[in-house]
Amino acid sequence: MKGNGKIIGLAIAIIITTHSVGCREEGESVRPEGLGLDSWFPLHLGETVLQVQLAVTPEEKAKGLMFREELPKGHGMLFAFQNPGPQRFWMKNTRMPLDIGYFSPDGVLKEIHAAQPFDESGCPSRSDNIKIVLELNQGAFRAAKQSPGAKLNLDDIAVALEMRGFSAQQFGIKTSQPASEPSE
Repeated sequence: MKGNGKIIGLAIAIIITTHSVGCREEGESVRPEGLGLDSWFPLHLGETVLQVQLAVTPEEKAKGLMFREELPKGHGMLFAFQNPGPQRFWMKNTRMPLDIGYFSPDGVLKEIHAAQPFDESGCPSRSDNIKIVLELNQGAFRAAKQSPGAKLNLDDIAVALEMRGFSAQQFGIKTSQPASEPSE
């Protein structure tokens, strides 16, 4: 019977843990489930609408577009950084040629670098004030008639961050929309 007591105790502990994890205060928001790196979000770059995945965590940023065979036309990966600084992206284990766009904290495209598959030498930014990086298929910026000076819609990034369970403020993304007030 001693073994059964341990099993019953373990079962009770699991039930209590499951119940307490599932509880929340009234009015407390629930983070959306399943919106990870594989989720696509609309992003306006000038007049061009892209579909992007958001690399936010250190692990997601490290993996980026590695090991993928292709990137659909009009799709890309956006990397959001909490602090502006110089950036250097490389193509380790990346099988497709990419354009790497470096953006200032206010969402202005500063530089575009062509990156070749598997090139580990890296594409460093010339600017030391880069907060957002956008990877697209090579030639996609040109095909969309986007060049340095083009502007990202920061509101789109803020919404995508929120959908991923992060806040725009956490990444210093300044939107045109004021922070939402709690409804009464």
